[in-house]
Amino acid sequence: MQEYDSKEALIAAIQKAYTLFDKEFDDVPAEEINIRIKEVDRTPQEMLAYQLGWLNLILGWEQAELAGKKVITPSPDYKWNQLGPLYQQFYNEYRGYSLQDLRTLFKQSMEKWCAWLEQLSNEELFTANRRQWTVTNANWPLWKWVHINSVAPFKTFRAKLRKWKKHRP
Repeated sequence: MQEYDSKEALIAAIQKAYTLFDKEFDDVPAEEINIRIKEVDRTPQEMLAYQLGWLNLILGWEQAELAGKKVITPSPDYKWNQLGPLYQQFYNEYRGYSLQDLRTLFKQSMEKWCAWLEQLSNEELFTANRRQWTVTNANWPLWKWVHINSVAPFKTFRAKLRKWKKHRP
């Protein structure tokens, strides 16, 4: 996993990975976002829904904790060994949206994500145990949660989307 030496480096990595991933959708036909192919495990719609789901879920954890509420991760309805059904919930939540709407929502979520990170201190980002929700499943500093739910999947899904475009009917 990539390490970061500052909040600015983390945000720059997120923005770069987001931009490259989002740009891949420029030549995806809007009417084909739900086409499934055997070579790729998610449709373009599902890739965007997955990202929207995780970005918003983590922002929700943060808001709840700061409001003094108990945070249940990944959600009150799902345990960590039930991620498949959680992802299905994400896909269903964003199923009726157009490609343009999904991209707009993704951009807005990224703006919120980066604004949240901007207001955090380096200590909050890079020191373990600063948020209770980061301790629940893995005792990681916050930056690792950020990385595995933004930079890492943006890169992975970019490659999957390129493969999807290459093999689509």
